Amino acid sequence: MARLFSNTTGVLLVSAILLTACGGGEQQGQMPAPQVDVATPLVERVADWDEFTGRFESPEHVDVRARVSGYLEAVHFEDGAEVEAGQRLFTIDARPFQAELAAAQGRLTQARAELSQVRTDLERAERLIESRTISQEAVEQRRTAVSTAEAAVASARAQVETQQLNLEFTEVTAPISGHASARQVDPGNLVSGGNSAGDVLTTIVSSDPIYFEFDASEAVFLRYQRRRVTDEGAPVEVRLQDETAFERRGEIVFADNSINPNTGTIHMRASIPNPDGLIRPGMLGTARVRGSAPYEAMLLPQTAILSDGSRRIVYVVNDQNMVEARNIVQGPLSGSLRVIRDGLEPGDRVIVNGLLRARPGAEVVPRNTEISRAAPNRGGAAFIESQPATSAQPVD
Repeated sequence: MARLFSNTTGVLLVSAILLTACGGGEQQGQMPAPQVDVATPLVERVADWDEFTGRFESPEHVDVRARVSGYLEAVHFEDGAEVEAGQRLFTIDARPFQAELAAAQGRLTQARAELSQVRTDLERAERLIESRTISQEAVEQRRTAVSTAEAAVASARAQVETQQLNLEFTEVTAPISGHASARQVDPGNLVSGGNSAGDVLTTIVSSDPIYFEFDASEAVFLRYQRRRVTDEGAPVEVRLQDETAFERRGEIVFADNSINPNTGTIHMRASIPNPDGLIRPGMLGTARVRGSAPYEAMLLPQTAILSDGSRRIVYVVNDQNMVEARNIVQGPLSGSLRVIRDGLEPGDRVIVNGLLRARPGAEVVPRNTEISRAAPNRGGAAFIESQPATSAQPVD
C-alpha cells in the first residue's frame, strides 16, 4: 500500500509540473505589444551652411617708417590708440632740414641771377650781329649759356622742392586710419629713414571692415561659384571663440585663382564689418557660408536613426501598427535634428523613443508625440562632419 501511494504521488507531481509549464506558455504568448513613441517628421524651411575655421586678418597693415633720417624729437600718440589718416605721430628734429632748405633757396636765387645775366648778354649780342660787330659764333655761345643757365635754375628749383619735402617729412603722419601698436623708438634716438630698411617707428592695422581668411574644399567653391553666377550671393556669418551665436554677417570678396593640388582646397576671404573694433587681426574664428537656397526639409532627432554598416535606418509604424524598417538618405545636422533627404514621407509615423522594444514585423502600441527643437538654433556651436554641408539652419 505504501509503494502504491508513493507512485500515485509522483504521477500527480509530474502532472502538476506539466500543467504549470503549459499555463506559463499561455501567459507568455499573451504578453501585450510594447509601447513606443512615434512622431511625424518636423517640416521646416532651412538652408544648408558650410562651416570653416579661419583667422581674421587686417585689410591694411603698414609699418610706419620715417622718410628722412634724424633725431626723434617727439611722439604725438598714445600706444595702442586709434589714429586717423594724416594724423601726426612723430616729429623729427627739423633744424638741419630747414638749413638745407635755406641753402637750396640761396642756390636757386643765384641761378636765377645768372640766367638773367646771360639773357641780357644774348639780347646785346643779337643787336650787335645786325651791325656785324660780333660773330655768329659768339651769338651761339651766348644762346648756349642761356640754355645752361635755364637748366641750372630748374635744377636749383628741384633742390628747393626736395628740401621742402624733407622738411615736411620731419612730421611723420599716419598713412592709414586704424589701430596703432606701441611706439618702437623713444624721443632722443637717431632714426634711419628714407628706405625699406629704415627703423620701424610703429605699425598700424585697419580693422573695419576686417577680413576672415579660410580654406574651402573644391565642392564648396563650385557651389559658391554657381550661386554667384545666379546672383544669389553667398552670405557669411562668423562668431568668435567665446561666442555661441553667429551674429556677425558679411560677404565673400575674394577667391584665389587656383586650387591647391596638395590639399584640394582654395583660399577664400570674407569681409566682415567690425565697427566696435572687438575683432583684432590674428584672432581665430568660425564662419559659416550659406551653400544652398532655402528649401523645405524633413527633420528627425538624431537618436531616431539607426546605423547598419553604411546604411541609415529608421523604424516606421504602419496603419496596422506593425514596425517597418526604412532606408533613408540623411543630410546635414540642424541643431540636434537631422535633415532627411530621402526615404520618408511627411506623414510617416517614425519611432522616436522605444527603439529597443521594437523590431521589424512586430506589432507595437504607438503613442503620438511631436518633434520640436530644444532651443532655437540660430547659430550655436556647429557639428562638423565630412559632408558637403555641415549644418542646415532655419530660414525666417
